Formats: sequence, C-alpha cells, structure tokens
Amino acid sequence: QVQLVESGGGLVQAGGSLRLSCAASGRTFSSYAMGWFRQAPGKEREFVAAISWNGGSTYYADSLKGRFTISRDNVQNTMYLQMNSLKPEDTAIYYCARRRLLLRPESDLGAYDYWGQGTQVTVSS
Repeated sequence: QVQLVESGGGLVQAGGSLRLSCAASGRTFSSYAMGWFRQAPGKEREFVAAISWNGGSTYYADSLKGRFTISRDNVQNTMYLQMNSLKPEDTAIYYCARRRLLLRPESDLGAYDYWGQGTQVTVSS
C-alpha cells in the first residue's frame, strides 16, 4: 500500500513563494515517476508538473514554466514543488500522485494510480 502525504500549503501574498512536499511511504518510491496536479474551486483537476523516477526529466504545464520547479529526493522518499511569483489564480488544492502508466501522457490523470489528500494553497492579491 502506498501513501502520499502533501504538506507545505498555506496562505501567501501574490508574488510570494511556497514549497510543497509530498512524502511517500513504501520502498518503491524511487521506481516511479511522480506528478503534481491542482484543482481550483469549480474547476477540473489540472496538470501542474511531473518528474521521472530519477529526476532526470521534468515536465510542466506550459502556463507554469519558469515559475514552478519540481524535484525529488529518492533517499528521503519525498517530492517537492517550488512555487515562485505566485498569483491569485494559483489558488487551488495541490495533489501529488504516483504515475504508473508511462504510455499515457504525463498530464493524463488516468496515468496515475495513487493520490495524496491534497494541500490548500491560497494566494491573496
């Protein structure tokens, strides 16, 4: 059984930064690609970023490139999302997930099998 626990969310002013963490249980974390998604009120869950099993490849939603950085530490079984220059439209619940199906695009929710419960990020103007 895999458990993913997000942390690091909170309230921040526009222009500020936050670093989210996703702690994974189990011994297989380093074997899987991972991803971050977010869901704003009244909207569908959307892709934010993804990272390969060893951190060698990263992918971002086009609208977030340059502001967000995904990384991972396979020794600590933790993935991170550094978010800079935050905007009110970044307000959402942020989820981490384990990517199981590599033949599906990294932005496809169906490619992920385990999800965390999410952490709230609120950006005030």
